[in-house]
Amino acid sequence: METMRYYEVSKVVVVARTIKIGVLLIVMVLGSGPKETLATNSASAFVQSVIYSNRIAIFSKSYCPYSLRAKRIFNELHEQPFVVELDLRDDGYKIQDVLLDLVGRRTVPQVFVNGKHVGGSDDLSSAVQNGHLKNFLSKS
Repeated sequence: METMRYYEVSKVVVVARTIKIGVLLIVMVLGSGPKETLATNSASAFVQSVIYSNRIAIFSKSYCPYSLRAKRIFNELHEQPFVVELDLRDDGYKIQDVLLDLVGRRTVPQVFVNGKHVGGSDDLSSAVQNGHLKNFLSKS
């Protein structure tokens, strides 16, 4: 009876038998996996850095009316957000995938205040109206 070994390689479980072909298969899969994983980790690290290094962070698209609304709200409050324009970045789609994993949405804008996810444009407007945004901003 052959022994079966299980290896998890970049979210894919590879079953390799204890023969040379199995070892070759694992080497081939491992050889191509880390490049994609590193790129994903890089986008994830960037998102985390933006969220936690800035008092206000907005993930936006320059042409999006909802993103423009969110930026206008902060401008009217005399606040200066750190804005990441995803459509102007080569890795914008990767950042949106990270946001999907992080907050369950890949739509824009996504607003963070003092590391806390506020939400999109409608969520931000509601937070202004009900006073929650003022509370979030005062926690800096």
